[in-house]
Amino acid sequence: MAIRDPLRSPVPGDPLSESELGAAETLLGHRFARPALLREALTHRSAASRRDRLGSNERLEFLGDRVLGLIVAEWLAERFPDEHEGGLGRRLAHLVSQPVLAAIASEVGIATLLSVAPGEARAGVKRQSSVLADAMEAMLGALYLDGGIGKAREFVRRAFAEAMAAQAAPPKDAKTALQEWAQARGLGLPSYSVTTREGPAHAPLFVVEVAIGAHVGTGSAGTKRLAEQHAAGELLARLVGEGAA
Repeated sequence: MAIRDPLRSPVPGDPLSESELGAAETLLGHRFARPALLREALTHRSAASRRDRLGSNERLEFLGDRVLGLIVAEWLAERFPDEHEGGLGRRLAHLVSQPVLAAIASEVGIATLLSVAPGEARAGVKRQSSVLADAMEAMLGALYLDGGIGKAREFVRRAFAEAMAAQAAPPKDAKTALQEWAQARGLGLPSYSVTTREGPAHAPLFVVEVAIGAHVGTGSAGTKRLAEQHAAGELLARLVGEGAA
């Protein structure tokens, strides 16, 4: 059963064409009673109203992040009934991390549906891990509001099935794994720095950069600690994928 939107009424505006809207609904496995929610979920802040970013997917991303955490935590408790909290926590942190979310978003084609300002599109913003991960969470938030927790759970279990199945053992946290990768190759320790901090005091957004020699990764989150984890995960995934020495 769909639930009432506790955030606000969706802002008018149709960044998605009807065919794109249909493709997004097919991806999520749900026909929206309120398609404006889905349109909002796929509207990057650069394409929204300049006044307080109204109409962007940031509020739905905030909600979707919590929905995803609940669904994945429930799934992990079911899948690993004998595992302690520490192992479950590391699995959860990995599965909801920015690199994993971005990889899944890219695989299912969210980038082709995302509405961004022309200048941002030319700059390649649709390929940024943070943008893809946020869009994935925003779509999940919209799905939850329109279709309820059952529909959201169905989508998550379908989209994250491969990532879940790949977890034979609890993963190490990204910062530890990146440090071990660097040490195994005789490189210096990763260096972290906050490049930007924006947003109000009650809801900040930290952007962190991590560097190992000439290799650099970035991550963003509501806390510096989590942003560092996202940056480490993004860099490690790229290094491993590129086969860096």
